[in-house]
Amino acid sequence: MSRKIKENVFLLNATDWNRRLFDSLIPLPDGTSYNAYLINGSEKTALLDTVDPSMVNVLFDHLKNVEKLDFIISFHSEQDHSGAIPDVLEKYPNAKVLTSTKGKDMIIDHLSVPEEKIVTVEDGEELSLGNKTLKFIYYPWVHWPETMLAYLKEDKILFTCDLFGSHLATTDMYATDECEVYEAAKRYYAEIMMPFKKIIKKNISKFDEYDIDIIAPSHGPMYDKPEFIINAYKDWISDNVKNIVVIPYISMHGSVEKMVQHLVDELEEKGVKVYKFDLTVTDIGKLAITLVDAATIVIGTPTVLGEPHPAVTYAAKLANLLKPKTKFASVIASYGWGSNVIEKVAEMIPNIKAEVIDPVLVKGYPKEDDFNSIDKLANEIYKKHKTIT
Repeated sequence: MSRKIKENVFLLNATDWNRRLFDSLIPLPDGTSYNAYLINGSEKTALLDTVDPSMVNVLFDHLKNVEKLDFIISFHSEQDHSGAIPDVLEKYPNAKVLTSTKGKDMIIDHLSVPEEKIVTVEDGEELSLGNKTLKFIYYPWVHWPETMLAYLKEDKILFTCDLFGSHLATTDMYATDECEVYEAAKRYYAEIMMPFKKIIKKNISKFDEYDIDIIAPSHGPMYDKPEFIINAYKDWISDNVKNIVVIPYISMHGSVEKMVQHLVDELEEKGVKVYKFDLTVTDIGKLAITLVDAATIVIGTPTVLGEPHPAVTYAAKLANLLKPKTKFASVIASYGWGSNVIEKVAEMIPNIKAEVIDPVLVKGYPKEDDFNSIDKLANEIYKKHKTIT
């Protein structure tokens, strides 16, 4: 059943409690939801976004009493938002699809929607539904180039598509459990939005001109206290880092494990917070969350045929794609008879614009001199952190 937000404005959400992987890449420990919204104006009716095609029957159940749709608004052409547009057009053949100028070709390419069904709107353009007015706001690269948002002027609702979203299956209409939602929203930011933090930072001031009562994203609960999620984003996209070290690692025969634990112990003594991730069992999403604020990343790896362990390669390349604001980086590595693993790791993370602290490379099992080198690494990290946190 659709849920009333304000007079003639409804949430049409499809909650997927059991989905555990998104894009065959992103873990979903808490499931997700696909949020569409319906606005019944005095003259026209608009559906804002749809749902993932796997849940189109849920959307149609919400729409069973809606006889006429004038507009289907596509904020973002990815399938989890726009994938059901062809089905909705079949049910409402007279409806027009409204999207951004860049969104038009993407909807045609990804969803095979006929060109004559699509109408483009410009940044700042307004759409009157009679007694309800939508103003469209271009906000590219959150997280595709065609993304736009919309502000419902009379009801002060900002519809933000992926921006401010969270992969969280819940019966809560609004973010009532702020601790739970903060964690889910930060995970979502880390996995999806962090690579675009500079663009988000550039555009976030656009919201200053709007009086916002409710933020309505396309995943997760809505926010009836908009400052909660806006302030969280302002923190995440800032240049500020925290006194945190993240250590993703693999240990094949115990050498790297021993060195990593020694580093953890030394940093702990100095009051540095550490997140240690054994990549054989790590939730990659949790690793991404810790990278949002971390001042330092230290990658631990054994050598496999002259290269970093494949699991480390995956994690390093993922971290590189996420582009965290990490200020310092280093490597702890072991080898048997030959290695250029340090150089290989460095090649994998060019997007992490961090100062490199002298790495530790050990032949075989670590010895006293090697542990002394780790002590020096810990001390150097501690001193670096004192200058910026």
